[in-house]
Amino acid sequence: MAAGPTTAEKSGASRSKGPAERSSATGTRNVRFRVPAPRLLLVVFGVVALVAGGFWALYGSTWFRVERVKTSGTRVLTVREVETAAAVPLGAPLVTVDTEAIEARLRAAFPRIESIDVVRSWPHGIGLKVTERQPVLLVEKGGKFTEVDGTGMRFATVDTAPRGVPRLVLDSAASPSLRRFGADRLLREAVRVRGELPAEIARDTRVVRVTSYDSVTLELTKGRTVFWGSAEHGPVKARVLTALLKAAPKAGHFDVSAPTAPASSGS
Repeated sequence: MAAGPTTAEKSGASRSKGPAERSSATGTRNVRFRVPAPRLLLVVFGVVALVAGGFWALYGSTWFRVERVKTSGTRVLTVREVETAAAVPLGAPLVTVDTEAIEARLRAAFPRIESIDVVRSWPHGIGLKVTERQPVLLVEKGGKFTEVDGTGMRFATVDTAPRGVPRLVLDSAASPSLRRFGADRLLREAVRVRGELPAEIARDTRVVRVTSYDSVTLELTKGRTVFWGSAEHGPVKARVLTALLKAAPKAGHFDVSAPTAPASSGS
């Protein structure tokens, strides 16, 4: 009769079971996936090559370099003036162009510019989108005209007055308003009045005369004058003046300083 395994043999057999056998006994299996070393190297090499290629294309190649500049939106300024002041680095990699520096140069060179957008136009261009300030009043001095925009900013002096822009006359030298508010404040009040005029009245306005803070007079075509008073209640005064001009087309003087009690006179 054959002898069975001894106690020591049983113990050795039990100890000889590896992790895979024990896992199998419990119904689970530990599986580890390993990328073969050559394949991993290929992946790493591919990523490095892609990054290096992109860097070279943007910075080292001739594919994405500045070859042209396109300017739009100019009215008084010329394209040549703008592009000269912009000093866009032709031939430089497009990605390296400092658009903020170009914008700063243009603003410093031309106060006439209200806004400027400098954009990259891939693959070879830079676009300059200019918006110029529009004059709403002119201050005449020494035969020249200083243009004033809708914010009250004096932005340019020209030899010839732009058509359709009224002159601002400050007759406030002896007025207490000048000492209290200053010329700049009175100018802004005049700009405010001009900005609230209806388009048809604005076209007929030739002079905005400011004697004091509460004494603004408009001089229109055909020798007509409008006493506006202060800049307060501008929209109401504009509506009242429009109605007066229609109701009394032959009148020469209109008073809307108190819009609830307007008046017209003369012929």
